[in-house]
Amino acid sequence: MNDIERRISEHPFFRSMAPAHLGLVTESAKEAKFESDQIIFREKEPADRFYLIESGRVALGWHTPEGKMVLVQTLGPGEVIGWSWLFPPFVWHFQARATEPTCTVVLDGGQLLVAAEENPQFGYELMRRIAQMVITRLQASRRSRVVVDGAK
Repeated sequence: MNDIERRISEHPFFRSMAPAHLGLVTESAKEAKFESDQIIFREKEPADRFYLIESGRVALGWHTPEGKMVLVQTLGPGEVIGWSWLFPPFVWHFQARATEPTCTVVLDGGQLLVAAEENPQFGYELMRRIAQMVITRLQASRRSRVVVDGAK
């Protein structure tokens, strides 16, 4: 097992996943680092990546028509961002911005989607984990009422 495979297998999102399924996840994995205040992805841009946060913090939010940022959630180590690659039109619905230096493992969303379609057991396991994350994110969205002026 190489370093990136170990990091994925130890991440809470993938912990306890069958080794054969982990092999499907690690095929295109790479590390990505973001500086404080760096945008990871923007609303309405093409969505094709899935990020496992290993260190740092990421603010997730959306812009009002007036251009103000609504903070939905701040995420940290052991959490994930990016599931819009799963559903048409395959664009980000939120903006993600590192609020401090952040290290992630990035997975290719398209590759994961193809693997899930070709391997129903893997697809079910992946969707079960993502569904739990989506529920958490939707609950956070319901509570998000703070509009931050001047947010990037």
